[in-house]
Amino acid sequence: MAASSAPPPPPRRLLALTMALAAAVVSAASAARVPASVTPISRTLYHSSDSLLSDIKALVARHPDKLSMDTITASNKGYSTDLFIVTFNHAKESTSNSSKIHVLLSFGQHGRELITSEVALNLLYILTEKRKIAGVDLSSFEKILENLVIKVVPMENLNGRKRVEEGELCDRRNGRGVDLNRNWSVDWGKKEKDYDPYEENPGTAPFSEPEAQIMRELSKSFKPHMWVNVHSGMEALFMPYDHKNTTPNGASAHLMRTVLENLNHRHFQDSCLVGSGGGAVGYLAHGTTTDYMYDIVKVPMPFTFEIYGDEKASTSDCFKMFNPVDKTTFDRVINKWCMAFLILFEEGLRNLREAQLVSQGAVDNWVPMGGDIVEISAARKSSPDKRKLEGLDLGMQELRTYFRLFMLSTVLLMFMFCSRISKNRNRETGNIFDS
Repeated sequence: MAASSAPPPPPRRLLALTMALAAAVVSAASAARVPASVTPISRTLYHSSDSLLSDIKALVARHPDKLSMDTITASNKGYSTDLFIVTFNHAKESTSNSSKIHVLLSFGQHGRELITSEVALNLLYILTEKRKIAGVDLSSFEKILENLVIKVVPMENLNGRKRVEEGELCDRRNGRGVDLNRNWSVDWGKKEKDYDPYEENPGTAPFSEPEAQIMRELSKSFKPHMWVNVHSGMEALFMPYDHKNTTPNGASAHLMRTVLENLNHRHFQDSCLVGSGGGAVGYLAHGTTTDYMYDIVKVPMPFTFEIYGDEKASTSDCFKMFNPVDKTTFDRVINKWCMAFLILFEEGLRNLREAQLVSQGAVDNWVPMGGDIVEISAARKSSPDKRKLEGLDLGMQELRTYFRLFMLSTVLLMFMFCSRISKNRNRETGNIFDS
């Protein structure tokens, strides 16, 4: 059998094109396997969630005359969380709690914003152990602190923070993928054109998440005069509203803006963005905590503070975008914003008293009662006793509503049935007499 002739060699141009295409495919595959360059969490600057909470517990133990700590555990439909609330009450004996200004501060609502919880820890150190802020003498704030009761939630989103520590550096949601700052009832569930379900998942219903449930009950029972939700991503001092491009009307809006503008001028040299969250950020946010605090809880001064942002960081480099990564910047942010809170306390106290908005409500009876929480237990660290509180979740409320509707429908049907029988009997009686 004659040997078959070999195929002619391909033209050089075709061969070169084939090799270039193959090289491009290999390069693309390699790029897909190599993750984008991201900045890891700096363990020399930042506490882990466990170590930060451990430091706070130790601080509370050293200062039982000024601090107490509550641990709230709540669960809903198979998902549970712990929330730690630290109460600072500087002069328990000398000043009546009913005449004090109530301040509620929440940090770490979004898991990726680690710097906010570091500010919370350092603020507690300053309040109790008089740590200096860049050499500033804090003795002038002593009288102010005597007139305040401050509740600090150092890490609202503990489960989400754990996810970030495990490597999900861009995750802002809680442990089951819900954005806690979209889970509140004011304008809940509305989605803008640029809605991102990964970033802004509002949950299955308002207050579907245990974290939001606990914070709601805490706010209603504590009745704060000032609320600050602390975030990172930029530097700004925000007031309501988040869900629309306006601020509230009237005296309350003037009071809030006065406090923020004074703080911005005194401490930030007018460098911070001031205004409504919805108007100043460039996008609207629906179902936020601050809007609920203003519209429903009626907090006179509800604010959102944005304390840091690296605008030059890549959008994929989330840790660097939301948190300082060098010690100089880290220390500067901590000192600057701890001092900002002290000035806020001073401005808030003065303006609230001038406006005569100091509440006369009790401070200590704040533990959540009822509501939509499936299972909730509270443990006050200053007491060995644990109190377990139970309520109803949203599903039980819905079942009750459906049951009431069912009973009402049954009664109406029975009434109609009895009326029909009565009419038939009347007709039959009439026919007998006519025949």
